[in-house]
Amino acid sequence: MKTAISLISLLALAGSLLVGCAPASGELKIALLLPDSKTARYESFDRPMFENRVHELGDFEIMYSNADQDASKQQTQAESALAQGVSVLVLDPVDGAAAVSIVAAANAQGVPVVSYDRLVLGGTIAYYVSFDNVQVGALQGTALTEKLDADKATGGILMVNGSPTDNNAGDFKEGALSTLEPSGYEILAQYDTPDWSPDKAQEWVAGQLTQYSGQFSAIYAANDGTASGAVAALKAANVTPWPLVTGQDAELSAIQRIVAGEQYMTVYKAIRSQAEKAAEVAVALARGEKVEGDVDFEGTPATLFEPVSVTIDNIMQTVVADGFWTVEQICTPDYAAACTAAGIE
Repeated sequence: MKTAISLISLLALAGSLLVGCAPASGELKIALLLPDSKTARYESFDRPMFENRVHELGDFEIMYSNADQDASKQQTQAESALAQGVSVLVLDPVDGAAAVSIVAAANAQGVPVVSYDRLVLGGTIAYYVSFDNVQVGALQGTALTEKLDADKATGGILMVNGSPTDNNAGDFKEGALSTLEPSGYEILAQYDTPDWSPDKAQEWVAGQLTQYSGQFSAIYAANDGTASGAVAALKAANVTPWPLVTGQDAELSAIQRIVAGEQYMTVYKAIRSQAEKAAEVAVALARGEKVEGDVDFEGTPATLFEPVSVTIDNIMQTVVADGFWTVEQICTPDYAAACTAAGIE
């Protein structure tokens, strides 16, 4: 009897030791570090979509931080996450160059880093999930020039580019210039918008409206936030005729501006696919699994999704068809008549 009890006790002890050697997935932590809250997509889409997919895949703890467009704050957030023993960092950097120190710290601790949406410009990156950002700019520029041609426009273009600390902004500009420069339309002035700030975009555009009054037919805005600043400046100055305005991210307010005729186009990016892919890669890395990219991006395994140009003509076939926005969300009372006229119902 004593022998049997001892044997049972030994088996129980062995079992407990085995369990201790293989921690449950719930003990693993994944850090998601996003760059700002001014860009509506991050809090409304990227974060919840990433978190939901991680929770579908296992019982992980997600440590979320938003840097509010402050590179130093993001550095502190990353250091805190590393100190708390995260298994993976998913990093959308405020400043692609400054974030190299974050990657270096993670590399030193053996913590893999997934570069999300924006590329970190150095260090060893385990995976990169984004879009073809040069193509984003090319879509914006192509949509602009084709519409200017169709309208037989003669004025030039004001360019409101993205943040100088965001590597993607350089790609957007490169793609846009690849179509704008050979188009024959003069680029009257350019501005790299600090921190992607709509307020700073508005202030700059307001200053150009006086200088180039009657000389421009379009405003290239790199994203919907800077587009909102440009539109605010145009409204305040009662500009006529109304110029074409581009954008990016398919924010709800941008889709409504398109319906109202205040913004010509935006670029829709399948953020759900991007966020869920990042979640899947992060979970695999947290579990110690090997991940392989769909493409090799400068030596880093990567997935780059295809962006889509959205105008009033294809809202139903893009953002509505994908469930990104519903007709009810777009066509509030202020936009109901414009929606009906555009066949959005």
